[in-house]
Amino acid sequence: MVKTLSKIVPNLVVSFAYQQLTNPQVKKLREYETRILDKAKQDNFKFKGYDIKLYQWGKGPYEVLLIHGWEGQAGNFADLIERLLQHDFKVYAFDAPSHGYSSKGKTSLFEFTELVAVLIKKFHVKNLVSHSFGGVATTYALFSNQDIVIEKYILLTTPDRFIDQIQDVSEKLGITKKVEDRLITRLTKETGQDVYALNVSDFVKQIRVKQALIIHDRHDRVIPIYQSKHVHQNWPPAKLMEIEGTGHFRILSNHAVIGAVIGFLQK
Repeated sequence: MVKTLSKIVPNLVVSFAYQQLTNPQVKKLREYETRILDKAKQDNFKFKGYDIKLYQWGKGPYEVLLIHGWEGQAGNFADLIERLLQHDFKVYAFDAPSHGYSSKGKTSLFEFTELVAVLIKKFHVKNLVSHSFGGVATTYALFSNQDIVIEKYILLTTPDRFIDQIQDVSEKLGITKKVEDRLITRLTKETGQDVYALNVSDFVKQIRVKQALIIHDRHDRVIPIYQSKHVHQNWPPAKLMEIEGTGHFRILSNHAVIGAVIGFLQK
């Protein structure tokens, strides 16, 4: 159906695909994920017309900022947050524009990126943990803000190329290559960014991170592990930890992964 429409009304299909890329679909949190948010000190932060929901837990000597993925939210880190608090961490998190409990509207990875940089500076944090496309937003934020120096950064899976997200949406929608090219042209025009140049493996060569750890499931079906491997090959300070049995999302609640995260942050 979509392929047929791609040939008949390509501009309409481009607009539909653009809406899919700029209007994240966020899943409802589980009860225990909501409970951890209820325990947080919460605040609203004005950013580009959005009311951004901020969260803070704990008062310990260690500090860390958690960056969720595209179509994710702060509550996804519930299991990790609980364990971090047991180890005397002060934990910061947020819901990105049009994500979680932040206000809704058309957004993009570029607004997400700008917000990450703003919050790193606002909270004065030196330790970061990201999940999935949060790694793209974070590495691009660090690349674009060379004044930011990070002590330790953990990426729980990471894509490499931003173009992969566009191609993934195109494949799921079933649009033709010609319409995909028009979509890329529109994104380039409206964002002022060359989407082909937005590669984590390039950003990491110039960001100021002293130690990094990438953790990725060998059988991740959302982001194949070869992407993390390519990032790792281009990032001397980084270590790569390959795991099995968590997939893309359960990596956030896996006991061994959480232990590795805390151990890396505390050493």
